[in-house]
Amino acid sequence: MTRLWGARWVLAAVFTAATTAALAQDFKIGYVSIDRILRDSNAAKAAQSRLEQEFSRRSSEIDALGNQLRQASEKFEKDAPTLSESQRASRQRQLAELERDFQRRRREFQEDLAQRRNEELQQVIERANRVIKQIAESEKYDLILQEAVYIAPRHDITDKVISGLNNAK
Repeated sequence: MTRLWGARWVLAAVFTAATTAALAQDFKIGYVSIDRILRDSNAAKAAQSRLEQEFSRRSSEIDALGNQLRQASEKFEKDAPTLSESQRASRQRQLAELERDFQRRRREFQEDLAQRRNEELQQVIERANRVIKQIAESEKYDLILQEAVYIAPRHDITDKVISGLNNAK
């Protein structure tokens, strides 16, 4: 009886191993690096170009305001010993007001830029996901991962996705 029971376990183990091996051969997996897509695809480069164009004027204005603040601060430091107390207090208020204005504009600029960047990148990711789905369906992938600790290079289909994204209209 014990021998028969042991033979059943061996047979079950062999069957399980054979089934697992057969399933593994039919299972097709792929990997896509979203970071590379956002860095290397034409769509991502175009989005970056649009952002630079859209925000270049404001960036220049903020840089100019920063330079104005720096120059005003240096002038105040240079002139401070010769100023009366009331003149010194007035100039300090003007500097503080200029500093607040600069900080406010810079913060608003950074917030607006971050929001627009997220919008642009989201559009690129949505387009990339459509290309990934097309590749998965046409090449019969069972699973495509976008994040992994390790993936063998033979499973990386990022170049196909970038190519499909660059060729898509």
